Amino acid sequence: MVHIPYRTPFVPDLLAGQVQVAFGPTAGMLDLVRSGKLRALAVTPAKRLAALPDVPALGEFVPGYEAFGWYGLGAPRKTPTEVVNKLSDATKAALGDPKSQASFVELGIEPMPFSPDEFAKFIANETDKWAKVIKSAGIKVE
Repeated sequence: MVHIPYRTPFVPDLLAGQVQVAFGPTAGMLDLVRSGKLRALAVTPAKRLAALPDVPALGEFVPGYEAFGWYGLGAPRKTPTEVVNKLSDATKAALGDPKSQASFVELGIEPMPFSPDEFAKFIANETDKWAKVIKSAGIKVE
């Protein structure tokens, strides 16, 4: 595969056949897959997504492969612990609501309701994982 760095949206070229394959965000590509305009070959999280149960995870072909985008809530470092915990509890409650869960899954997003400590550990692990990938691949800022 040849990497083509796009500075503009790649989807029009993908739909027109100018580009044969692309890695794109599930939430942004899901409607195109569901409508039949694009064919999903694989998803990049460690396991299949509930929104695309028939689409294999890339790790089923490339053992150990896992890559996915994620979002999280953050607050300034000096935010009082009780405020952080209140935000965390409210977020977990919202993510635990069946209607919210169904809405996220419909978008191809699978929530990860971490505690503040779990989220900090997750970020540290992701930072370490991708630092190793960047170093191993010799990636440089352009």
